[in-house]
Amino acid sequence: MSEKRYSGMTVNERLFHAGLLDNFDIAAKNRDQKAMMDILSKVELSESQAKETTDTIIDNPSKYGY
Repeated sequence: MSEKRYSGMTVNERLFHAGLLDNFDIAAKNRDQKAMMDILSKVELSESQAKETTDTIIDNPSKYGY
């Protein structure tokens, strides 16, 4: 069984650890769901987790600082 590198981390922790937080912030500010999902897949979110996360941010961006 392969070890999950990001197990137990929040999404923000995963993005920071991977050096992708700035890229994600740019994609989120641009409401670029495809780019957001691509970045989230790099930190081991499943497609459904990435879609739920991006939908939530895009539905209420100011709540998340975008």
